Amino acid sequence: MSQHDRSIKKIEKAPRTPGSLDRGPVEFKSHIVTHEGEIMAIATRNVISVPPTMRILSAVETMTKCGFRRLPVIDPGSRKLRGIVTSGDIINFLGGGDKYNLVKVKHEGNLLAAVNESIRTIMTTQLTTLPESSGIADALEIIMNRMIGGLPIIGEGERVTGIVTERDVMKTLAGENIDKTAEDVMSTALRVTNPDATIGEVTRDMTKHRFRRLPVVSDDVLFGIITTSDILRYFGDRKIFTRMETGNVKELMAMPVRNLVSGNLYTTGPDRNINDVAREMVERSVGALPVIENARLIGLVTEFDLVKAFARES
Repeated sequence: MSQHDRSIKKIEKAPRTPGSLDRGPVEFKSHIVTHEGEIMAIATRNVISVPPTMRILSAVETMTKCGFRRLPVIDPGSRKLRGIVTSGDIINFLGGGDKYNLVKVKHEGNLLAAVNESIRTIMTTQLTTLPESSGIADALEIIMNRMIGGLPIIGEGERVTGIVTERDVMKTLAGENIDKTAEDVMSTALRVTNPDATIGEVTRDMTKHRFRRLPVVSDDVLFGIITTSDILRYFGDRKIFTRMETGNVKELMAMPVRNLVSGNLYTTGPDRNINDVAREMVERSVGALPVIENARLIGLVTEFDLVKAFARES
């Protein structure tokens, strides 16, 4: 077994409890009473955007400073949407996927040079957007069935007038009390990593499986969670470049993830009501809570899981 295989393993899927949810396509419009144009009532209107010419490192710094996982890329002249850069794009660029070729091939592994490329070189251009006339059900259908965490909203002149995320939708739907527990909705087929896994190994796993986070487990005990935001904060800290000896990306990505995991670990129990779980996630500004039973990790409740649960009950 290779070192990578030892550092990233899979928790076997536990038997589903009654009422547990699958992840198949869902038709939401039959469940949710929606009104045209209501999407702007829950969207963020003060959208932070960046121009296509902004350097990759500057875009990362903007994301970490504002606490955002995505930034619309907008043409300064026309103000039209040209793309979007997400934490997933940055993880891909750092070594997770095809965008890593910018570092590996064009700059021969020199990360210091690659981060000065413009954000247009790694942004996502195949965009899914919503018009201002959309209802919440329209956002739900896209977020759930296409697994997209955030959607720019387009108004007159094809300009971005807002952005709506799965957290916005979750907060809206969580107003009604739902008789379901964390165990009913949690994800149980989890990929995990260990504290000594390198950032490079984790970015590859995140990109391959489209994960935003991986539980970090040591000797069957939850050590913490490593998220795309943790890696962005590490990358966006200019101090790391002053400590690099070669400037090569391999030096940066060889760091064990134990150095990035936050000391604040928030968890929940399997019997906790999902309304309470949603409330805590919003209050703590976290996208997921590990579910612990008898000091053992048995699942993970994410914003996606909660949105789907609330939508089916609405």
